[in-house]
Amino acid sequence: MTGFKTRTAAALADPLLKVAVERTAGTAEAKRALAVDAFAGFEDARTRAAAIKDHVIANLDTYLERFETNATAAGATVHWARTADEACAIVVDLCRRAGARTVARSKSMLGEEIGLPHALAEAGIHRIETDLAEHIIQLADERPSHIIWPAMHKTREQVSALFTQHHRAPHVEETVAAMAESARRELRSGMLGADVGISGANFLVADTGAICTVTNEGNAELSLVPPRMHIVTAGIEKIVPSMAHATHMLRLLSRSATGAAMSQYTTFYAGPRRGGDRDGPEEMHIVLVDNGRSRMRDEGLAEMLRCIRCGACMNHCVVFRQIGGHAYGSTYPGPMGAVLTPALDGLKGNQDLASACTLNGKCQEVCPVKIPLPTLLRGWRERSWREGLEPMSVRRGIAAWAWVARRPALYRLAVGSALRAMRLTAGAGGWARRLPLAGGWTDHRDFPKPAAKSFMDRYGAGER
Repeated sequence: MTGFKTRTAAALADPLLKVAVERTAGTAEAKRALAVDAFAGFEDARTRAAAIKDHVIANLDTYLERFETNATAAGATVHWARTADEACAIVVDLCRRAGARTVARSKSMLGEEIGLPHALAEAGIHRIETDLAEHIIQLADERPSHIIWPAMHKTREQVSALFTQHHRAPHVEETVAAMAESARRELRSGMLGADVGISGANFLVADTGAICTVTNEGNAELSLVPPRMHIVTAGIEKIVPSMAHATHMLRLLSRSATGAAMSQYTTFYAGPRRGGDRDGPEEMHIVLVDNGRSRMRDEGLAEMLRCIRCGACMNHCVVFRQIGGHAYGSTYPGPMGAVLTPALDGLKGNQDLASACTLNGKCQEVCPVKIPLPTLLRGWRERSWREGLEPMSVRRGIAAWAWVARRPALYRLAVGSALRAMRLTAGAGGWARRLPLAGGWTDHRDFPKPAAKSFMDRYGAGER
């Protein structure tokens, strides 16, 4: 893996990336705004959702034990995994026990987090990604760049080229409908013929032992019901007390993720096929994964465990919309990823993620469970500073700035000189193409010419 700054520079230099990201994120932002405006009680619903999650996280052991009891009563087998490796080992062992040669997988970020695709490949088990975007990513041999739209970094033209290269019966017309039909032809037989179906879970319902999946394509139903075995991998924080609580969270999830009042397919699975059922798997296994979540709760990051993986924070993030998801170099991109990745993978080597934020607060403003993302990001910055992970050039630069800032007259002189120099470097259009010490900005975009008078000058003159 290259460093964050190297990945960011490559992303900023990619002329197609911003176009692709804006097509999806911009549309998602607009649709969410319309959905929220039409939901009169949205703010009260956010407050209640945050309270539900906080209550569950504070009483996690109680609700997990209740879920295990009820899931077992419904016929499922519950497994516990402390780490990503343990979770993968359980899934691979179950697949081998089932004699699986192929598995159909419904999109799951937890699966990506624990490295399940790689574990299946090492075990010689063929994986069929049934989500359309995940299918695109699999063909491109890439990682997801967004938790809702894994292939949002791909343009329609790039997807067309992939399908033409890899599909047995590719599309003829380069239209969205024709490409979707091509993917349907390619995937349908794999879905129906898989030995095992693997999914994540949007919610785990404690009082029924059911798991809930949410999709817009119906791929979860097609890839989980026909196989002999259904395996679920889910983070322990996905628990909710009851069906009523799950329904409340669903009202926020869909609106925040896609701007829809409800996703096309919301399905609850409670155990395997019973006598008299016309379909369903013979076995259902649920793997509950910790992988650092208990540690997060104990180390001051419990609020991050509220996350329902809607993607709203990254859709509204000015940084994410410039660099896309791959620049973050981890399973979870954007603001939520900048908090989660150091918690899951360690702060060393990931300290730059917390600094890739303007702290404008938009992510917290749109989060359906009111996670204080800017506050948590500042916490990582402070810890990185305390642990000496920042480069010496940064530490010396900030020390120099602090020395000047403590001397108001010198600070005003320095700022005034810098503003005059910046105005001189601006071209006729009011933009500067190059600035000393600002190459990180001007390498990829021009810098706006400063106003004729600074804020302090206007404030000192009594202007309001």
